[in-house]
This record gives sequence, C-alpha cells and structure tokens, in this order.
Amino acid sequence: MPVNNSNSLLKGLAARDPRAIGKAISIVENNGQGVTEILAGLDRKCIEEVLVLGITGPPGAGKSTLTSSMISQLRSDGKRVGIIAIDPSSPISGGAILGDRVRMMEHALDTDVVVRSMATRGRLGGLCASAGATVRIMAASGCEVIIIETVGVGQSEMDIVRLADITLMVLAPGFGDDIQAMKAGLLEVADFLVVNKSDLGGAEALVMDMKQIFATKEKESDIARVLQSIASENTGIKELLDAVQRFTTYLTINNLKKQRRKKAMEGETLDWVFEMLRPTLTRKLVEQTGQEQIDPRVRAKELIQQMLPINYHR
Repeated sequence: MPVNNSNSLLKGLAARDPRAIGKAISIVENNGQGVTEILAGLDRKCIEEVLVLGITGPPGAGKSTLTSSMISQLRSDGKRVGIIAIDPSSPISGGAILGDRVRMMEHALDTDVVVRSMATRGRLGGLCASAGATVRIMAASGCEVIIIETVGVGQSEMDIVRLADITLMVLAPGFGDDIQAMKAGLLEVADFLVVNKSDLGGAEALVMDMKQIFATKEKESDIARVLQSIASENTGIKELLDAVQRFTTYLTINNLKKQRRKKAMEGETLDWVFEMLRPTLTRKLVEQTGQEQIDPRVRAKELIQQMLPINYHR
C-alpha cells in the first residue's frame, strides 16, 4: 500500500470511519501491504488512555450476555466501545461460528460500538499478535473501552487475555468440578471474579468461596474483587463497571497499568517474532530429509542454529 493510501486510512481511523477501521484490521490480520505504516501512524495518546478489559470464563457462564450488558451501560455513560470476540474455529478448515457477532446484534446499528470477531484458526501466536494490533487500531478510532472476550479458560484464552489491562473471570453456580479445577489459577489470571446468574441456587455459597480466594487481592487495593450479576436483567452491571473504574485509577496511580502494558507488549513482540519466523521455519523443516527419527527438540535446536548466529546451548 503506497504511503498516501496509508495516510488516507489513518485519517479514516481518526474520523471513526467504519470502513477504514475494518480495512486496517484486515490488513494487520493478513500482514498486508502498508501494515507497518498504519501501525506506526496510530494515535499514541489514544492508545495510552484506552482501557482494555479481558473477559474469560467457562462456556455457559454468560460471558457474551455480560459483555452485551456492559456495552449498554458504557454507551449510556457516553463511552465509545470496541469489542474483540475470539471465536473457536477448526484447525483443519479454519471455519468459525462467529457467534459473538450474532449476540451483539442489539448494538449493530450503534456507530459507537465497534465489533470484530477473530477466528482462532489454530494460530495462537498469530492471533495474539493480531488482537493486540486490533486493540490499538480501535483505540486510535476513538474507542475509550475495549473488551476482549474469549471462548473459554484454556491456555490459549489466557494468553490472549494477557493483552488486557484488567481481566474479569465470569463464573456461574452449578459448574462444580470445573470451578474447583480452576481455583489454583484464579489468583494469577483474574483481577475480578464475577458470579453471573446469581439468582440461581448456590450463588451465595460460590460468592463466599471465591471471596476467601480473593481476600488477599481485596486487601491490596481496598476494592471488592468478587461481584455478582444477573446479566440477562442488567443487574449488577453498573456496580461492576464502577469497581473496574476504581481499580483502573488504583493501577494508574501506582504505575501498575504501565507495568502491565510493558509486559503485554513484550509478550506480543515475541508473538510477532514467532509469526514472522513461522513460514521460514516450516519451509526449512520440510526441506530436511532423513531426519524424521531425530528427536524433535534436537531438530528444533538445529533449525535455530541454522537461522540465528548464536551459540545456543539449551
């Protein structure tokens, strides 16, 4: 893409043109012509000021309903909102349901809600890299809050959510063993625990259980980290967003938001490195003949030594 076309696209982003936003994101996803100029020309102030929320949790907890209710509340507060919905896809065909777009239809006519579904296609590193760039493109188009919603709580979802400034883990009563299995990692991943569908039996017990786990975190900032909601009725949404805003202030004042962004950028940089090296590595691997019986770790070391002039001992 010629420089003047990149400049035109950047002007479109600043003007909040939906076509420019969609085209810029597509160029990044496909590593198209002009991607470097577009990413380098984004408004840095907008990127610094945007709040990025990650929403994760087991299927069936009501993540998409909660996200939709949060959008409604944010819009009533006058905020322009971006949504990145990570959808599952087949690693064979690449096909995806893109169901979150369907669930966001009530916001479809709102020009201040920017929704982008991203299919996993079995490409974790590439997806993380593209998602991070998409966040910055949405921010440059005036989005003040961007929500990244994942499909579950596996390692791939955790890696994507690390792009967020603040992460919300959504649970619901009745998940039993799933919740028990997740407890060990909750403190590492979640800033807030949202017990959704809290009108169901067992909700209060779940809240008490989670409060015990989050007791240390709540003392750190003096902000309640375990909250309840009934997203289908828009109950508890304003309280949740108020708590998120207070926590954002806490992170900013204590320089923690900047530290989280730095760590996220380092991880995203590595994602881009792996994504850019993947085609060459794949080609060299295919070109190797007669080494099928060699241990994969040994072959990996040989590939690295062929590509990089370093003394690799591991």
